[in-house]
Amino acid sequence: MPTVSLPDPVPLYGPEYKRDPYPLYEQMRAAGPVHRVLFPSGVTAWLVTGHAAAQRTLADPRLGKNHALGNDRWRERASIMPEPQHSQLQVHLLHQDAPKHTAMRRLITDAFAPRRVEELRPRFQEMADALVDAMPGDAPVTDLVQCFAARFPFQVLAEVIGLPPHLAARFRRDWGKVVAPVGPTDPGRPAYEALLRELQEYIAEVVADRREHPGDGLLSRLVAARDEGELSPEELDSMIFQLLVAGQEPVTNQITTALVSLMRHPEVLERLRAEPELMPAAVEELMRLDSAFELTTWRFLAEDADLHGTRVPAGDSVIVSLCAANRDPERFPDPDTLDLDRAQGPHLAFGHGVHFCPGAALARAEMQVALGTLVARLPGLRLAVDDDELRWIPAVLGRGTAELPVAFEGPVCPRSRG
Repeated sequence: MPTVSLPDPVPLYGPEYKRDPYPLYEQMRAAGPVHRVLFPSGVTAWLVTGHAAAQRTLADPRLGKNHALGNDRWRERASIMPEPQHSQLQVHLLHQDAPKHTAMRRLITDAFAPRRVEELRPRFQEMADALVDAMPGDAPVTDLVQCFAARFPFQVLAEVIGLPPHLAARFRRDWGKVVAPVGPTDPGRPAYEALLRELQEYIAEVVADRREHPGDGLLSRLVAARDEGELSPEELDSMIFQLLVAGQEPVTNQITTALVSLMRHPEVLERLRAEPELMPAAVEELMRLDSAFELTTWRFLAEDADLHGTRVPAGDSVIVSLCAANRDPERFPDPDTLDLDRAQGPHLAFGHGVHFCPGAALARAEMQVALGTLVARLPGLRLAVDDDELRWIPAVLGRGTAELPVAFEGPVCPRSRG
């Protein structure tokens, strides 16, 4: 494609960008692997776009995740979570480097191990089927976010981490909004801070409940690790914060992006309905095509250094566009095509290197169960609005739709007996 002059910094916000960022990413890849970008909060960062550069960046030992590495320019606009919550909720895995990251990650890996996930798959299927059973079969339009995508991942997460039903029933999805940047002068700041305080109070209840009624679930093991001195109180609260927020909302969003892609390609959807054994490959291709994790979180250089030919100052934030990397034509021929037979190897939707998503096996199973159930049991599944009427979430790092209005030829099909 012809070279296009890009602004410096490149703005990464606005409805058109959130609806379809891929034309901009194509321009950025063509112009070079690293660009200075501007986020709606006013934060500037260095964005890596190409697949090869992204993979190297994600494994670059010079880049750390700890917020203490950020410089004053970054901290002025990016460290917007107020105290004391910032210190108490932001020391989780995503913001740690070795050896602390290694020790904390070791505490959670068993809960998300592929073998355990497969043992739980029949339970996940029961949950998915129950949600479909409850869908109104005679409604002209059904919002799959409200009826399914916002519920299924949280039900799965609660089962996997050992969140008891009485606490799971009290969790508010709105609390997940605290990861979206709301600056000190934003009119929505008071509501943001109120959600943050509510979530912190909820986490305190979870800790107290698991201490009083310990079980063999992950939450109980994390509380025990805190009581045995392996975690500080702040690290425990932060890990629970990360599990509750990052452990389910991205899967909700990934279900929506995958369904939108399938409904844009009804021939692929019908092929999946006819050949359900293709679902594992389809999930990988759908996550490559449009990942819910659009951008990674911050990384920092401890000193000024060259990054793929660009001089990056110490403490400036470096971010990788996983979506741009996954549509790099040098890695994936014809990258904008949904191809269930693609054989070019793994995508970067779960990251790469030591911060590769520890819940990847769980997310894959959730996607396979969710899409398999919806495709099989909702005949004639299609969008109930024009594509350009879909409302994409304004999240800085993620992609997904706020609602997903669909129609299908009700009633729902019966559950599979297989």
